Amino acid sequence: MKTSPAALAASLALALCASGAHAADVKKPMEKCYGVSQAGQNDCSAGPGTSCAATSRTDYQGDAWVLVEKGSCTSIKTPKGYGSLTPLASK
Repeated sequence: MKTSPAALAASLALALCASGAHAADVKKPMEKCYGVSQAGQNDCSAGPGTSCAATSRTDYQGDAWVLVEKGSCTSIKTPKGYGSLTPLASK
């Protein structure tokens, strides 16, 4: 059985699309990053007096966290310093 160049190209394109769609379904590992969110933009648990998401009261609140791609937290620079993997004392 002979395969035409057009059929071969179509098969290859379909295979590439399928593998790209699968790669998009894979979720990247995430981690909590403290001290990098704007007021009211935290994901959850922002310390005493707050209940959960969107309850931080100040920008870069040290005990408020957001989920970021694993390995990126400590490279996020804010006016108060870098992100932390553990809660920071609020300044």
